[in-house]
Amino acid sequence: MMDVYWLEQSFACVPAADDWLSSGEADRLRGMRFPKRRADWRLGRWTAKHAVSIYLKLPADTLSLARIEIRPEPGGAPEVILGDEPAPVRISISHRDGRAACAIAGPGTALGCDLEIVEPRSPAFAADYFTDVEREFMAQAPPADRMRLLALLWSGKESVLKALRVGLRIDTRSVTVDPMGALLPTGRESWRPLQAHCEGQDFHGWWKQTDGLLRTMVSAPPPASPLTLPSPESPTIVREALPPSQLSEMSHR
Repeated sequence: MMDVYWLEQSFACVPAADDWLSSGEADRLRGMRFPKRRADWRLGRWTAKHAVSIYLKLPADTLSLARIEIRPEPGGAPEVILGDEPAPVRISISHRDGRAACAIAGPGTALGCDLEIVEPRSPAFAADYFTDVEREFMAQAPPADRMRLLALLWSGKESVLKALRVGLRIDTRSVTVDPMGALLPTGRESWRPLQAHCEGQDFHGWWKQTDGLLRTMVSAPPPASPLTLPSPESPTIVREALPPSQLSEMSHR
């Protein structure tokens, strides 16, 4: 299985100055009118640049980070540029509720990640955006699990659409997400497997929830459980231990 790496950062990690941005990124930031959009964008870029610097074993000082440019492709997906050339990586960025995540893997990988808050949504949400199979998952789930399952299915769709590099420009009902079993109790959890299918293409991935924030990532080819990139608080790369039941699920893919 392929290795995918994961890094999360919060607003508190981002410096006030913008000297870690490239000139093109600084120009783009100046064109953003709304403070929340600016703050979320800076957080996402800060997280992605650090993920790239760790993955490619580059320095992480201000000048070195400014040499890493995250440009949007014509479709909006992020591309990493080093010295005016595409870097040998594929990334996906998400931000929600004051946190940002970056998933990173080797070139040629179809990769997507998403952060989602577990929160109530109207009954019309599932009717408008979910497939018949997903609505059946919702109907069969215990009532206490439905709000989290809804967030998981929606986040999985977002990850798949990012992996396809199309975003929400296509019908979300073209993607079917399979959470592969019962949800675990809330709290700190290990990554758990999921699968998804979109118009003839299969994706495998992982999800987990800590408190009210749910994370998903998918890729093709299939990924091993995400490796957590080091941070000042955790200086080594970590792969969370998987229960034997999950190892069995993965071995039969």
